[in-house]
Amino acid sequence: MNKPINHPIISIDEIVRPTRVEVDLKILRDNFKKIKTHVNQAKVMPILKANAYGHGLVRIAQLYEELKADYLGVAVVEEGILLREIGIKIPILVLGGVWGNQVPMFLKHNLAITASSIDKLNQIDEIAREMKTKAVVHLKIDTGMERIGVHYYSAEKFLEAAYKCKNIVVQGIYSHLANSESEDLSYTKLQLERFNGVLTFFERRSIKMPIRHIANSGAILQLPESNLDMVRPGITLYGVYPSNQVKKSFEVKPAIRWKSLVVYFKVIKAGNAVGYGLTYKPDHNIRAVTIPVGYGDGYFRNMSHKAEVLINGYKYPVIGAISMDQIIVNIENNSAFNGDEVILMGSDGTNSITCEELAEWAGTIPYEILTNINTRVPRVYYD
Repeated sequence: MNKPINHPIISIDEIVRPTRVEVDLKILRDNFKKIKTHVNQAKVMPILKANAYGHGLVRIAQLYEELKADYLGVAVVEEGILLREIGIKIPILVLGGVWGNQVPMFLKHNLAITASSIDKLNQIDEIAREMKTKAVVHLKIDTGMERIGVHYYSAEKFLEAAYKCKNIVVQGIYSHLANSESEDLSYTKLQLERFNGVLTFFERRSIKMPIRHIANSGAILQLPESNLDMVRPGITLYGVYPSNQVKKSFEVKPAIRWKSLVVYFKVIKAGNAVGYGLTYKPDHNIRAVTIPVGYGDGYFRNMSHKAEVLINGYKYPVIGAISMDQIIVNIENNSAFNGDEVILMGSDGTNSITCEELAEWAGTIPYEILTNINTRVPRVYYD
């Protein structure tokens, strides 16, 4: 019987689908250690949102626990519960908002809650009282994102309310940067200044400072004064820089190799239409191969007529509209055989297909490429 897609131990022999994602755990280790060294004494909270940026939530969480990460960050409570159920012990912060009926699940599974308003604080406090326990919270301050969190200019009453709650432990306080991957850091510095202004509350009231964190990948790379007590690396952990403008103050490497196999070969005659919508007709006879991957796997349809793949170390164009489950590749007069390896993202010899290239072809950002690789694509781990 096949194991679940995100099972931490899965061998190549157990995979039926020729399309898969290979994750190099050694590279992830190296990336983590480089970030840890770069931020000096700051704690590190690896961000595992969206299936650990496509790398597989369970195994990657286990890796960072092995590496003694200080905290783990997830987006929704279900991710946190899954990690607790597979035995993760280190602190976990759920970064997204919380509904009242979710609070008991946070408390039952020892998950830190993002508290983003006085009403939420009171709700959490009351439920914790009823359950005869203490709720661990991180207070969310909005310094310029306008998503969730109390505005920095209204934070005083929010902080006062937090410390009046008898069943709440304020473990952290944080904000999120809107533009830290940009070359122009003026807004990022303004957000940091606003956040630091809020933090004077603790000095003025002689209250022990909770864990302060605001730095995401862009800020870790470019703004060391934002490291504070803890940093929250996301995409940089996985070897992809958050933008092409960001300063690459240390080197990270991609850990993913997305690959498939040739499953069919044919000769397409000149003038014959290829794929849905009849959007491509060669003006001469070509050799073509079919690859079992498509937009159902996260290989975006927007990449039609733009994307390239590697076969035997050579780049070839994807032709016709990308289907849900298959693409067609023009190999011209070259040869390819059923079972030949196809690199969708990664390196083969001296050539490579990068996450950034896929994003450019799809008209999106690298984050979306990684997080949209469907869970029906098996993850295989190498060390």
